[in-house]
Amino acid sequence: MGGWFHPMKGTPVKLIRHARLAAVALVGALALTACGSDENAEPSTDASGGADTACATGTLNGEGSSAQKNAIEEAIASFSDKCSGAKVNYNPTGSGAGIKQFNAGQVDFAGSDSALKTEPKDGVVEADAAKKRCGGNPAWDLPMVAGPIAVSYNLPGVSGLTLTPEVAAKLFSGGIKTWNDPAIAAINSGVQLPATPVKVFYRSDESGTTENFLKYLAGSAPTAWAQEPAKVWPGKAGEGREKSAGVAEGVKSTPGGLTYVEWSYARDNQLGIAKIDNGGGAVELNGDSAGKALTAASPAGEGNDLKLKLDYATKTPGVYPIVLVTYEIVCSKGLDASKTTLLKSFLTHLSSSETQSSLEEIGYAPVPSEVLSKVSTAITAIS
Repeated sequence: MGGWFHPMKGTPVKLIRHARLAAVALVGALALTACGSDENAEPSTDASGGADTACATGTLNGEGSSAQKNAIEEAIASFSDKCSGAKVNYNPTGSGAGIKQFNAGQVDFAGSDSALKTEPKDGVVEADAAKKRCGGNPAWDLPMVAGPIAVSYNLPGVSGLTLTPEVAAKLFSGGIKTWNDPAIAAINSGVQLPATPVKVFYRSDESGTTENFLKYLAGSAPTAWAQEPAKVWPGKAGEGREKSAGVAEGVKSTPGGLTYVEWSYARDNQLGIAKIDNGGGAVELNGDSAGKALTAASPAGEGNDLKLKLDYATKTPGVYPIVLVTYEIVCSKGLDASKTTLLKSFLTHLSSSETQSSLEEIGYAPVPSEVLSKVSTAITAIS
């Protein structure tokens, strides 16, 4: 599964892509004020998309994970190229907000970096609320976008840094206050560490990225990090910023800054990215190391509910352990029929090998083919 990620293939392509995605984002922001206003036609084969592209017309609205923002905008842009009569809008407000909007019937699908909860939180069971929204039918978690979480830093003059789970936990909890702390120096022999204060930036909004990173800390360093994983950051150290773009910008503008953020945001902002040593040696974040973690994930759902369980505490050499999967949360049944047609068309496009491969250029990993085959079965079964 190695080699999923590679550098951008030239500035002209990058400029074209950014222009196209900017148009998608603008249209999406404007069109979200008119949710559900368009009728969908029966699916047809779009000549520009080829025989495998079944297109429907109308408007589809989604909301949620900011971790998948760049990926889903890329998919929306290519889907719009193939299906000119279809419009897909996505509002990257964070996983928690997306689930709430989906369960309230305000959007047609949600993006979340954690599957629907089956245990109560604040008196609400997410899976039960989603079932009610879907007319008494279960909602499914479909893994569609995958990418690693980078532990990112801003330390001028430091070109490489290794962190263990215990040291990372102490940094993010405020237990380590300066970058030249002996605990950091002990695992970074030969690195000239500055006495700069550590400035932690965390997500202030409800975030699946936060929950996945906390799962890593709790799973790999349970004695150093006792808090339960949740979408809301539980610590008191540091400064909260909204969404992935907010924490990335905070670190970029602050010497000594530290955060957890999706690899695509770390790369876009040219942040330092720490190697992670879970006990099997320091592992650099790259396509091969991230792919090994995703391949090892085990099923955690039933039937067409395809949530996965990742092993954050793995000590297997060469595996980068902090990887998240973004799920598209959809009604198995119960969505308006005209919306269902377009939803299936878009999800089929997003899960296609062509689209998944295009995500490599912007810092994501194609979901493994053995998972995508199950996703395809689930999409077909939506009614």
